[in-house]
Amino acid sequence: MAIEVEAGAMAPVMAFALVGALGVGSQWLAWRLRMPAIVLMLVAGVLVGPVAGVFDPARDIGPLMGPIISIAVAIILFEGGLTLNFHSLSDAAKGVRRLVFVGAPLGWLTSTLALRYGAGLSWESAAVFGGIMIVTGPTVIAPLLRTARLSKRPAALLQWEAIINDPIGALAAVFAYEVVLVLNTATTVQAAVMDLVIGIGFATILGVAAGYGLARSFKRGWVPEYMKVPVLFALLLAIFGVSDYVLHESGLLAVTIMGIVIANANLPSYEELRRFKEHATVLLVSGVFILLAASLDFGALRQLDMRAIAFVLAVVLVARPLTVMLSLMGSGVPFKEQILVAFTGPRGVVLVAVAGLFGDRLIGLGFEDATLIGPLAFVLVAFTVVLHGFTLAPFARWLGLTGADVPGVVVIGGSSWTTAFAEALKKAEVPVLMTDPNFGNLRGARAAGIPTFSGDILSEAAEQRLELISYATLVAATDNDAYNTLVATDLAPEFGRDSVFQVMRAKSDSARHQLPRTLGGRNFGPEETHAGLNRMIAEGWTFRITRLTEEYTLEDWRTKRPGAHLFARIGPSGAIRLVRKDEEVKGAPGVRIIALRPPGEEEGEQPPADA
Repeated sequence: MAIEVEAGAMAPVMAFALVGALGVGSQWLAWRLRMPAIVLMLVAGVLVGPVAGVFDPARDIGPLMGPIISIAVAIILFEGGLTLNFHSLSDAAKGVRRLVFVGAPLGWLTSTLALRYGAGLSWESAAVFGGIMIVTGPTVIAPLLRTARLSKRPAALLQWEAIINDPIGALAAVFAYEVVLVLNTATTVQAAVMDLVIGIGFATILGVAAGYGLARSFKRGWVPEYMKVPVLFALLLAIFGVSDYVLHESGLLAVTIMGIVIANANLPSYEELRRFKEHATVLLVSGVFILLAASLDFGALRQLDMRAIAFVLAVVLVARPLTVMLSLMGSGVPFKEQILVAFTGPRGVVLVAVAGLFGDRLIGLGFEDATLIGPLAFVLVAFTVVLHGFTLAPFARWLGLTGADVPGVVVIGGSSWTTAFAEALKKAEVPVLMTDPNFGNLRGARAAGIPTFSGDILSEAAEQRLELISYATLVAATDNDAYNTLVATDLAPEFGRDSVFQVMRAKSDSARHQLPRTLGGRNFGPEETHAGLNRMIAEGWTFRITRLTEEYTLEDWRTKRPGAHLFARIGPSGAIRLVRKDEEVKGAPGVRIIALRPPGEEEGEQPPADA
């Protein structure tokens, strides 16, 4: 049977391919240019959509667009819930409770007032839209946190608030709409309230039961390993659909609760599930934002006047800061962190999707001003995405709430050679942290004033106490090759496989002991084992730092120091890169190199070049 395609329309398959290419391409370009990914996705969608007219989701995808966005948002919220392990809250727990239990209703009130007196909406439209505005957007927060590299507690506050308040905002809109419906139809108040209570209760019970049942089945081995992710996806869609059928938008609450239950069930395969979901979420966030931007209707935006600007400024400068500051008052959260959270409130796709839905319903009830809800939602999302996309990182840096400006190095294992290497990094002003399960092995590092952590880097205590966001490179260098391989393999997804290094294993040359490329980290420096490097330090080898100039190039350095082993290259910006023995290193003026040099090369050096 032939499928009719509207003239000028793009085939659905090509439309999906375009959305994927633009979304992932924008994220990659943002990574290369060190720009906020959300901003580039928004620009890409607007360019191919309303500007060029190449892609129109309503025309090219048609009725599938609504369900696609709904399912995507549900999966994004579930993945967010899957990251919310109660152990990770630590000292941010009280602040999160305040932002949810105090901030949500207070935000509803302040947003409603901003809509009523700023945008000029009726009380009915303002109350419904104000409930949706509780949402701060996990689809936006996650990419922003990835780029800004915030300290642990403010990042946890923003992440938990966004994910937990997302379904709460949708349900607040449902509640407000039910009230408006009661006042304008023959429906009784009791019936509306009963529907709402039943829907919320059903969603909560369904989410808890699904999460508990899935965790139990995984633990007992009722689901084979290769089917865990498909079963998870199928159950997620089923829970979302059933809950949404009972009460519209309650499916978001159900899948969020399901994710939180699974996150706290101590599943052995939890990390694999979470990482797969993270990858899926990157694709979904990209796609949803492209669809959102490409669907922009310039005609609808022309309905807005100067009151729309007043509304946006009132939300960003008054409603959001007032809500957060009052919520966190007396919570123990430091004032600087309160300021950061107060002035960070980006909105995302959930706001636009739910606002459009209830805007149409309010129009059906006779509220003509509800035609402004969709355009106002998009303007608020676009403004906050661009604003926070460009200002969050510098603002947090100004407040001192980010990782170090220069990405540091985590050295796993305390010994004579790792201590000497860490001292060289410290001298080069590269942040360094040394960890070792044995407290005594860190004695030399503590004497040298190097920050240390005594314990297993893979433990929950390390996850809660260490701000690893300040570090971009990891070196596994204990005297236990198996432990080094375990650490490098486990932390590779967090640091990036190209940034995880491991001291050469003792039996790596033996065919019987070679490991697959998927395990362990990259080798670096001379082809020496942990024992060999310790022996070199005992024989008088030392780490030295050399700054390259126009007159003193890398070739000059190699000529004068043929016996030296190059360990690391530090660029003009301070970014460090460990190098392999035969790796081609690019030298340039301003670059510093760290090398391990034999005792005989100490004589006749150029003092200005070396440290």
